[in-house]
Amino acid sequence: MDASKIVFMFPGQGSQIIGMGKDVADAYPIARQTFEQADTLLGFLLSGLCFDGPQEQLDDTINTQPALYTCGIAIQRVIQHEFPTLKPGFVAGHSLGEFTALAAAGAISFEDGLKLVRERGRLMKEAGSKSPGAMAAVLGLDADAIREVCARASQQTGGVLILANDNCPGQTVISGDDATLESGMQMLTAAGAKKVVKLAVSIAAHSPLMASASEEFRQALAATPFQPPNSVVYGNVDAAPLVTVEAIRHELDRQLTHSVRWTELVRAMIDAGAETFLELGPKDVLASLLKRIDRSRSGRALNNLETIQKFVAENA
Repeated sequence: MDASKIVFMFPGQGSQIIGMGKDVADAYPIARQTFEQADTLLGFLLSGLCFDGPQEQLDDTINTQPALYTCGIAIQRVIQHEFPTLKPGFVAGHSLGEFTALAAAGAISFEDGLKLVRERGRLMKEAGSKSPGAMAAVLGLDADAIREVCARASQQTGGVLILANDNCPGQTVISGDDATLESGMQMLTAAGAKKVVKLAVSIAAHSPLMASASEEFRQALAATPFQPPNSVVYGNVDAAPLVTVEAIRHELDRQLTHSVRWTELVRAMIDAGAETFLELGPKDVLASLLKRIDRSRSGRALNNLETIQKFVAENA
């Protein structure tokens, strides 16, 4: 196992499921302690929400973000416990997962990262109330064509619509105000998209409609201590390494209102020598996207006790 070619990657919202992390916490004290640490810091049983739901509360942005962050770090700590000398060559996270990645790479403490993602969730929810919007998945149309349609729809309505997530070739997400989104969805279908599906979210994430959240979040970032990461962390906004503390703060500030360039980010890591991609989180979303980006690279999800124990046994 060549650690210099390994990627730890962490998912964003949409990966949450009831039961997330429970079997891992039951089996590994270090994972259980991570959830307990989160419970204490937040002042409520986040662990209970992760393990038992209800789904509606787990899906609330203000809870989803700390839940995914905590689950990701719990799994990462288990892997580091099993392989104490393993230092991945690359670390990255999709949207919210970027915070988990930075904590995993030692750029921010678990405690400070948890406070930040809770605040990020609160501010995004608040921004969604101030500037209502929505998001839609677009399948079967290339990113440049989607950007062009988004620009036309925005011009026609005077609203906002952007390509929010470039997840993999043929799978993107658009984000904007309700009227412009509806118009853009019709235009994308007419332009040849195989499928355009509105997502079950009530905010226009990664769009200018998050500007009010960004203004307040900048203050939280400024008050949070960061340090240079101990692994190479690739950022969502520029699809490039975040080397300095200034670069990290700038990235996390812009990330709220800018697109997630996941396809480019993954390709950049591959160009830099990444070979084995390990997704640390409740599902296998990012491992699945990797197959669409570059089938020559190996991706697997360490998302429950069975997959973790299998990985440990294979690399013992």
